[in-house]
Parts: sequence; structure tokens; C-alpha cells
Amino acid sequence: VQLQASGGGWAQAGESLRLSCAASGLTFRDYAVAWFRQAPGKEREFVAHISKSGSMMDYEDPVKGRFTISKDNAKNTVDLQMSSLNPRDTAVYFCAAKNKDGRPRTATYDYWGQGTLVTVSS
Repeated sequence: VQLQASGGGWAQAGESLRLSCAASGLTFRDYAVAWFRQAPGKEREFVAHISKSGSMMDYEDPVKGRFTISKDNAKNTVDLQMSSLNPRDTAVYFCAAKNKDGRPRTATYDYWGQGTLVTVSS
């Protein structure tokens, strides 16, 4: 099983980026998926989560209203649309998958992607 995160890059404050997490060896329809991020010198933090069915989403407060997580079952990807970016969003973003719903912030995830770097300048 592999998760491949992509779409990171450089953006100016106020701009948008779209991250994508692609899976091989598992079907996202059967997994809850989350995005985490880790800024330089800081601990990894939860960003967003989508349930196995794709019907329930959860966001950490700093990104609510700016980020949207979605599943594309046909492509077997989970995307994170990030808008109104600001320098505090600068981090390496990781996607992770678990085969149970619930406890998006504290559960143990079964699989992790390698991360994609997002850099936002002011």
C-alpha cells in the first residue's frame, strides 16, 4: 500500500493550492482519510478529515472556511483544496488513511503518505 501526496508548491498569501492524495493498494472508499501538516520546528497537527463514505468532514479551526477536503472515488484520490492561504499554512502536508471512522485527531492511522511541501509567502 502506498499513499502519494502531490500538489504542493509555492503560493503568495491569498492564493489557492490543491493537494491530492493518491492511493495504490487500497480503495479510499473503504478508508477514512485525513490531512495533517508539520511546520518547521513544530509538531505535526491535524488539518482535515473525511469519513469512509465521504459524507462527513471535519476541520481544524485555523483552516475552517478556507480548506475543503473531498473524495473522488472514480480516481481513488482525496483532495485538499486550500484557499486564502497565509504564511501560517506553510508546512509539509501529509495524507493518512485508516479503516475506521471516528476520532480523526487521535486515532492511529494505518497508512501515511510521504508529504508534500507548501510554502506561502506574504
